[in-house]
Amino acid sequence: MEFLPNDILDGLQQARRRETKRPLRLSVHAAGKVWPVLRRWVGGFSLDAEGVSKLRGHVDLYEGPRHVSTALIMASEVEGSELLCTTKRETPVRQGPALDFVRDENAPAGYLPSA
Repeated sequence: MEFLPNDILDGLQQARRRETKRPLRLSVHAAGKVWPVLRRWVGGFSLDAEGVSKLRGHVDLYEGPRHVSTALIMASEVEGSELLCTTKRETPVRQGPALDFVRDENAPAGYLPSA
């Protein structure tokens, strides 16, 4: 990319931003703020660098209104127009209560009252 003229690089960055302006489902919530996720990969994700220049610590990932997972950001660096966040761990959020026992796969969903 270094060999391209500046006007072409600017055009590519504008096109990338236009592409990311479409409705995104995945977003990061931290410190009372929300940022849309531009890209996601195993071990990290990227945000728009205009919205945030540095981010570390515990964050929550949402897909629309649904809480999907929590993540711990170890490092973040600005590369071009994106903030690349590297995560140490990402834990899915369970929708039900935590179980402290092993549930049998063939267990009935419920019991009918005896008559």
